[in-house]
Amino acid sequence: MRHALAPGTGDPAIFKLDDCSTQRNLSAEGRAQAERTGNAFQQKNVAVERVLSSQWCRCLDTATLMAVGEVEPFPPLNSFFRDRSTEPAQTAQVQQFMLEQQGNPGVTVMVTHFVNISAIAGIGPSSGEMVVMRLNDQNQLEVLGAIAAL
Repeated sequence: MRHALAPGTGDPAIFKLDDCSTQRNLSAEGRAQAERTGNAFQQKNVAVERVLSSQWCRCLDTATLMAVGEVEPFPPLNSFFRDRSTEPAQTAQVQQFMLEQQGNPGVTVMVTHFVNISAIAGIGPSSGEMVVMRLNDQNQLEVLGAIAAL
């Protein structure tokens, strides 16, 4: 899932991972969007087993506001928008994690960024949009589709 609505692109030059005031953050609509998404998960009885998130505040906030499980920061989901040199390693780590989930029950929700999702799924999601993937019979990741932001 791409984080909920956080107007703008990238982060300010003074960006610090441990200081939300230096980052591009969720707008009021983005916060409401995350809550609506979580409500939809709960209404549809989606069996969420894990919630992993980029360490960026807008992703952690999206995951927390969804309120579908304990949020685990997962550095491979961090944005590589500013430093594309980390893209291959981060993408491989996320793919490996996803492959290791075979046979595990329930859904793993991953909240991340446009660049990360497009690298893994080949889809450029809107803010709050979800890309649904699974392992196919050949043990390869397969995109089933996308769910528009709520």
